Amino acid sequence: MQTRSSLLEEMDKLRRELTLMAAMVEENLGKSITILKTGDEELAEEVKETGKIIDTMQIRIEDMAMVLIATQQPVAGDLRELVTVFRLTSNLERVDDYGIHLTKTAVKLSGRPAFRSTERIERMAETGLEMLKAAFLAYLTRNNEAARKAAAMDNGIDAEHKELTDEVLAFIKENPKMVKAASRLLRLSGYMERLGDHITNICEGIIFMTEGSHEELNPVRFIRKKNGG
Repeated sequence: MQTRSSLLEEMDKLRRELTLMAAMVEENLGKSITILKTGDEELAEEVKETGKIIDTMQIRIEDMAMVLIATQQPVAGDLRELVTVFRLTSNLERVDDYGIHLTKTAVKLSGRPAFRSTERIERMAETGLEMLKAAFLAYLTRNNEAARKAAAMDNGIDAEHKELTDEVLAFIKENPKMVKAASRLLRLSGYMERLGDHITNICEGIIFMTEGSHEELNPVRFIRKKNGG
């Protein structure tokens, strides 16, 4: 009984650490969106420094989970949650990485004449932030339907990415001298598309944690896997 009580206490600590990490990733992504709109270089440095803290938190949380698996012999739902922690921390860290990529590219674009509006990128990033908040709330409340709804938001990001890609490629054909600037916009769009995929991974992890089943929530990614892509 004492072992079970100790496990529950340690898992509560783990959840608090994971919640703090998720909150920092959310805040950093929000700042990245602000940088995209304003080109604020000082804020960009803050985002980069916070990214280092998030990297450290990932290692600390995963070490905590590993110790609990090794010493407390968790079973059933507890074990699934601890295994899921690794998926959540890994994908949260990748979401933050793509937010930092967004920051760096946004600063490079700042102050230069824009050949295209970045409104689509902003919408993709804002949808990603909304997805992340919804996904982590689904984790905290153990709400699978909320996780599925959060993952479904990725369809909007994918649609924006496809439309923007088509627009930019058409622009390059008519304006080959603008290919460097255009490639930056394509890169930004790609970052946001992958950011959405990582949040979808988080949602899939939540479903595994609560139901014990593996569910593919990204139909586009499923088709790529099926076709060997």
